[in-house]
Amino acid sequence: MAINTLATATLFMNKLDKVAVQEAVTGWMDANAGQVIYNGGAEVKIPKMTVQGLGDYDRDEGYQQGGVTLEYETRKMTQDRGRKFQLDPVDINENNFVTTAAAVMGEFQRTYVVPEIDAYRLSNIATNAIKAKVAGMVTYGYTPGATGTSALRKVKEGIKAVRDAGYNGPLVVHATSDFIMELELELAGKITTVTFAKGGINTAVPSIDGVPIISTPSNRMYTAITIYDGKTEGQEQGGYVKGATAKDMNFMVLPRTTPIAVTKQDIMRIFDPTINQKLNAWQMDYRRFHDIWVLDNKLNSIYLSIKDAE
Repeated sequence: MAINTLATATLFMNKLDKVAVQEAVTGWMDANAGQVIYNGGAEVKIPKMTVQGLGDYDRDEGYQQGGVTLEYETRKMTQDRGRKFQLDPVDINENNFVTTAAAVMGEFQRTYVVPEIDAYRLSNIATNAIKAKVAGMVTYGYTPGATGTSALRKVKEGIKAVRDAGYNGPLVVHATSDFIMELELELAGKITTVTFAKGGINTAVPSIDGVPIISTPSNRMYTAITIYDGKTEGQEQGGYVKGATAKDMNFMVLPRTTPIAVTKQDIMRIFDPTINQKLNAWQMDYRRFHDIWVLDNKLNSIYLSIKDAE
């Protein structure tokens, strides 16, 4: 009996979307997209609210009129990425196609899609923070473990800087394993943990002052990345690499509400060998839109510790 390829594609699409959020270290950022309007394609509408501050109460005239502005900014997801995979029917039969395809797509997403989404988001945030040039929010030249330095002091300075900017809600720290190791060695087993929720999964992570510290691979902690198109000579492997002028980050501190991230998988297409016009093979088309935004009025809420000199 032929496989219902439409149902299979829908199943894969839903599963891969969920796994992308759960496996990405930046998956918590997707929670901020709850009020974003998305109707398919590459465009999203992001709500932006501004209000006026307090005024004096007048005993004769009463309250001063306040203003509230709610508008939606239309943004376009700039990351439109995809790949096509072919599975020869000689290697798989009709009954184990689903199992084999799931393994292929799962490995592809784990090793290429998720790391690229993470690296793009973090580098985008870093680029915006550096361009904003907010005093005291970007520091350079700190190497974890260097003589006379304190990892604990560094992260506390970062948290303090964000708090002083007026952000008193929940914060998140993304940090490399080198930085976390120095922090743990300095605290000699006394570091506390908190429960961090991401994509419906609760995980115990280290924390400082109640702020969760998310261990992030160093190859996703660049201030800029170069994204390969998959077809230009030298870029056939696809994915991303560290940008030519990029610097390595130690850690980043930001409020949970600052980044607005969206990742959407377009309709996944599966063609069986009788439909595939090019080859006698199963064909799977994978396409994903994603992007991240930091609204202008929140650019002062991001603190970066950069390993390299300015």
